Amino acid sequence: MSGLLNASMINNYIKYYLYLPALLTGCFCLFSCENDTAEVDELFAQKTGVEEAENITAFLSQDAFVKAKLTAPHMFRYLTDTPYVEFNQSLHVDFFTDSVQIESTLDARYARYKEKEGLVLLRDSVVVINLLQKDTLLTSELWWDQNKEQFYTHKPVWVNQPGKQIYGANGLTASQNFDSYTFFGARGRVSSGTEALLE
Repeated sequence: MSGLLNASMINNYIKYYLYLPALLTGCFCLFSCENDTAEVDELFAQKTGVEEAENITAFLSQDAFVKAKLTAPHMFRYLTDTPYVEFNQSLHVDFFTDSVQIESTLDARYARYKEKEGLVLLRDSVVVINLLQKDTLLTSELWWDQNKEQFYTHKPVWVNQPGKQIYGANGLTASQNFDSYTFFGARGRVSSGTEALLE
């Protein structure tokens, strides 16, 4: 009987001593992985830089013509794999004709510019004024596609014309100089001086 107990005890000790190193190795690997993860996170944090600037003035030119002038009190530029610029304290843009006459203006309280895509997201009290047509566009969110020279939104939008108002419940698309619009889910009348499509 005691021989059997001794054999059982020996087997338990063998199992214990076999599993103990495996357990310790596993714990070491876990702690090692936690340290490596922290180091990797720190490495990526170092590679993601932020540039900050104040009193910004920038020009957009196409085909040797100045198309727009942007001014903003404050700007952050995030240097990531997909870099972007953030204007968190408002911005103002003047759009020019080829003769460098201001034809429209844009104001928003917040904007984010995706550099690689050439897209600008405008949010919070977005106001666009076409000085030549005397139109005013109001919306809560507007996208500006610089490559297509087009604005668009899926949010409700109002366009005030002299004596008239057009409401687009599902947004619109508009040319960059705002001389033509396409409204979605629109109500209202279109002035004869502006080319517009109601859908």
